[in-house]
Formats: sequence, structure tokens, C-alpha cells
Amino acid sequence: MGTVFAIGETVFDIIFSKSVPVAAKPGGSMLNTSVSLGRSGIHVELISETGDDETARIISDFLTENGVSTRYIQRYKNLKTAIALAFLDKNNNAHYSFYKQFPAERLTSDFPDVTENDAVLFGSSYAITKEIRDKLKGFISHTRQQGALILYDPNFRTPHLNELEMVRPWILENISMSDIVRGSDEDFLNIFGVKNSTEAFGIINRLGKGVLIYTRNRMGVDFVSETMRMEVTVPELIPVSTIGAGDAFNGGILYSLISKKIVKKEVIKLSRMDWKDILGWGIRFSSDVCLSYDNYISKDLLNRINS
Repeated sequence: MGTVFAIGETVFDIIFSKSVPVAAKPGGSMLNTSVSLGRSGIHVELISETGDDETARIISDFLTENGVSTRYIQRYKNLKTAIALAFLDKNNNAHYSFYKQFPAERLTSDFPDVTENDAVLFGSSYAITKEIRDKLKGFISHTRQQGALILYDPNFRTPHLNELEMVRPWILENISMSDIVRGSDEDFLNIFGVKNSTEAFGIINRLGKGVLIYTRNRMGVDFVSETMRMEVTVPELIPVSTIGAGDAFNGGILYSLISKKIVKKEVIKLSRMDWKDILGWGIRFSSDVCLSYDNYISKDLLNRINS
């Protein structure tokens, strides 16, 4: 099997429900996905940044315990690891306050070698951060040249709307470099003002002829490519927390692709049944995360599914 390389920020989440802290754990979109993949037995390398403090050591130990390689996480001396305060609303959806400290020059370590058997995951605000944009773009461009499968999740939320005009060209560029775009209805409404998966795919198709996985929360998942369209329902559940649900969905998609040894050139050839199975894994992973305060799948999920 190939390796998943996930590039994104690392934070330490402190989660509040009704103004009371209820959990504290490593977080960040790509870290969350990495832990779900590590727990499911996929070889995953997280490319990220932390400070050089006790919080970073807690995070590093946690990642190692959950099968995530930390060799490409850069630690900045004399700086603190980013903290995220997550406040759950009445529907257990979160809004955040971030506390971050970074040096003037970032991502100075070497990037890993990637092959056509591997997959790369990137997205969220990290993929449109001015201070690292050139280096991140260079890495994604190189992995594309090497033939790796690239999945992009814009994960663009309402609090960032004031930055949209500046970062929209970078989002478009990220889409153009990707083979699979997995975005929510909220993402595409915020970025492009489109209200359904058909309109969203029109944008994707003009930029790169990839495939779109369009998630609609409780309303289901749409899959759209040049040759196929389908809708998949999701199970009804009462979430404990939705933090990490989209990240886990990405993990389920990549778990299925990597475990089946599906590489970039084969993605466009997959059948309707293939995609229905792949999307099913995304839904299983995402549903599992909603049932606890964890940002990642439970350790026994695969055992329960396969028993």
C-alpha cells in the first residue's frame, strides 16, 4: 500500500460545551484525518509545525501512539504550540478562537519524496496562508508531477469571509492541482455563491476535470464527475460533537482508496459501485466521530464493521 501525506496545521483543541471545558486533545484538520488513518492501519505522514513546549510533546506522543509518523513535523524553538478554543452551540457545531505563535520563516525543513502509489491531502486555512503559500504550492505541484493522488478540502467557513477576495485565487489554484475535491455545501456557498453540487462541479470541471464529493450534512453526499452523478444518504444520529466530522470523512475516502491500492490514473475509471463503496467509508468514519468528543474515529471502529 502507498502512504498518505497530509499537510496542515497542528493545534491543541480545548472544547467547551455550555461554557464548560469538556475535552482537550490534539487537533487541526489534517492531524484529525491523519489519526483516523493511523488508527485504521494506513501508513500516514503528517507534515506540520508546532512549538517546542510541553503541548508539542503531548501531541507528538499521541500521534506516535496512533500510528502517525512525526518525522516531518517541524518544531520551532522557544515558541508555543497553537491553541484552539472550540465552543459548541446548541446543535454541537463549533466556533473557534485561535492563539498562534510562529517564526518569521516557516517550513524550512525538507519535504518528503512522494510516489505515484501515494496520496496527498491538503486544505483548510493552512492551504491559503500567505506566509507558507509558495512552499505549500511547490510541494503540491511536485507531488502532482510525481503522479500522486491529490485530495483537496477547502473547508472555508463564514468567519473567513473577510479574507475571501485575497485568497480566492489560491483556492482556485488548489482546485486546479487536485484530482478529488471534497467540499461541503457551506464551503461552495461561501466561496463561489453556488447552492448545489451541479453548480459546484461546473467550477471544478472548468479548472481541472477532477471529481467532486459534495457533502450536505444530514442531507447526504453528492458525487459528481464528467461521466457520473449519484446521491448517497447518511444515517440519522444525534451528534455529541461535529468537530472533526469532515476530517474523518476525508479519512474514510483515503482509507478506502489506499487499502484498495487505487492510484491517480485509476480514479476516473472507477464504477458507480466502486464510488458507492468509497463514499460509504467516508460516511462510516464521519458518523463515528460525531458520537464522541474525539476528533478522530474510535479505535474499534474497523473491528465493529468487520465483525
